[in-house]
Parts: sequence; structure tokens; C-alpha cells
Amino acid sequence: VETDFVLRRVDRTFAFIDLSGFTAFNERAGDEQAVDVLVEFRNTVRNIASKRGVRIAKWLGDGVMLVGVEPEETVDSVLEINSLIIDSDFELPVRAGIARGWVLLIEGDDHVGREVILASRLCDSAGPGQVLAPKELVSPLMNLTQIELGEVMVDGFAKPFQLVQLKQAE
Repeated sequence: VETDFVLRRVDRTFAFIDLSGFTAFNERAGDEQAVDVLVEFRNTVRNIASKRGVRIAKWLGDGVMLVGVEPEETVDSVLEINSLIIDSDFELPVRAGIARGWVLLIEGDDHVGREVILASRLCDSAGPGQVLAPKELVSPLMNLTQIELGEVMVDGFAKPFQLVQLKQAE
């Protein structure tokens, strides 16, 4: 396919974070209260991501896609967001998926590749308050605890992944 833009591969870490139960909450509480929750969620994500140098790639309704150059900063951002929401009186929990790898950078601001899809699918698979990632993402530099989930099939992929649930270290 011919394009007017240059494709190049970049090594990035991707995270998808989603408000768990948002549709049911919106049905129960109404649009105005749902918007209040979204604003609080977005402010939380924006504050934490910006202080760690992680880019908000796009808002996805009741979710967000984050992109980081350093996996440690991206993972720490997601875990801090999750912990802050769990420890506060926030209306809804979040769930998240994280993956890292080489992907295509398109038009300077969009990413296409297996790891983007994997992070999204892991977010979809996570339960309320869960952060899921492939085991190989975890490095000794990360301040976290992990719960091994074993080999897990992820929707759309031919082979299983060694997955872990990530939590901030106590």
C-alpha cells in the first residue's frame, strides 16, 4: 500500500485503562453524574501521566490509551492511578492492560502493532482493580508485586501468554 507518510518502528510501552462498570453506572446515575466521574478520572490520569513523562495517546470514552518510552514509568503510572482510585472514594474502579514492544509509528502520533492490541485485550480481560501484563514486561527496576496467572489465551492471539497481575509494592 502506498502512503504519503513514513512508517518506522519504535519500541514503546502501551497501557489501556478503562473505568469498570461505567455503562451500568451511567444507566443508574445519569449522564451528568457520569460526566463528573469522567472528568475526575481524566484529571487523575492527566496529573499522574504528565509527572512521569507518559503520553496520553487518546481518550476512549470511559478509557484512555497511554504510551511511554520507558516501561517502568508507564507501569508505575498505571499502578499509581489504580492505587489512587482504589484508596479514594472514587465512584468506579479501573482495570488495565499493559504491553511493550516494537510497533509501527504512523503519521507521528499513532501506533499499530501486536503490542497495542495485546494491551487493549488485556484491559478488556482484567477484572475491576486488576492490572494485567505479560510476565516479560516486568523488570527488577519496577517497584511492584506480581501475581503469576500462568499461561492464558488472549482473545485474537494464536498462542497463550505468561500473564501476571501487577500491584504497587506495599
